Amino acid sequence: MTVLRIGLLAFPKVQQLDLTGPYEVFASIPGAKTWLVWKGKEPLVSATGLVLVPDMTLADCPQLDVLCVPGGVGVNALMEDAEVLDFLRRQSAGARYVTSVCTGALVLAAAGLLRGRRATTHWASHDLLAPLGAVPERARVVADGRFISGGGVTAGIDMALAVVAELLGRDQAEAIQLMLEYAPAPPFQAGDPATARPDTVAQVRAGYATTRAERERIVARIAEAAQP
Repeated sequence: MTVLRIGLLAFPKVQQLDLTGPYEVFASIPGAKTWLVWKGKEPLVSATGLVLVPDMTLADCPQLDVLCVPGGVGVNALMEDAEVLDFLRRQSAGARYVTSVCTGALVLAAAGLLRGRRATTHWASHDLLAPLGAVPERARVVADGRFISGGGVTAGIDMALAVVAELLGRDQAEAIQLMLEYAPAPPFQAGDPATARPDTVAQVRAGYATTRAERERIVARIAEAAQP
């Protein structure tokens, strides 16, 4: 039986649940090899302080069946990181599925991989997909051929289960979902700006303001450089 090779990009200031949510799903596939991939193997500190240890370097990474790019504050630097963007382009050429969680979609788009493709990302950065050539679609999971993107943070679990279903069938995906007891029943209807209270949305937007302003400048530079 062919062993599935799955790599999730780890990087400084990654949103850890963007990474650890799909990691848990992918690592639950019987016999799969699942790696955290980065430039080196030194410990990394996530956006919320959790320490992560990569176990595969970009240079040594074999061709992956599934490539996953999570999001977080650290994507701002990645969007203009030539080494990372080149790695994503190389891996994308041979991967069966190229995936993202949250603002990881912006990194794939910055690499030119989502041009003309439908994609989603975190609601607070959704409008930045179009300037990078993607076709924005508001949904929990958006699939455009072998490119599958998840919305914000927790949507990474949904995205990963969708990928498992594509690779191994619905039965295996449902078995993993049951094993993880993934049956969301949130205590509040505040998980989407359409249902959250306006003052809650304003509070969250204010918290994103500095990162958002920097991200806008980066997107503008990339969009301008892509002009013929």
